[in-house]
Amino acid sequence: MSTPEHDRRIDYIEFGATQLEPIKSFYAKAFGWTFTDYGPHYSSFSDGRLEGGFTTDSPVGQGALIVLYASDLEACLERVRAAGGQILQAIFSFPGGRRFEFADPSGNRLAVWSQ
Repeated sequence: MSTPEHDRRIDYIEFGATQLEPIKSFYAKAFGWTFTDYGPHYSSFSDGRLEGGFTTDSPVGQGALIVLYASDLEACLERVRAAGGQILQAIFSFPGGRRFEFADPSGNRLAVWSQ
């Protein structure tokens, strides 16, 4: 994933879910998505082109969390801050990499991840 064409582009979409099994069953049956579980609160999906995830740790019904990729996470965080973004969650590790979350000037919540 660390190729230049992926830098600072939308890479992942994350949805809140009340329960993982029903949501996985729905998207598997309706759209043929496949899933990989990462513990009891998170499951990633693939639709064959785009990847994303469902988590029971985020609010439901507030829209998807759009996740961008950055080859240099620290530099990207500083660019976001300098451009007027509000850092909502500092850089943290998760299975597969690290990320931070921010709000844009209109209050939209997004995240940026890196390996």
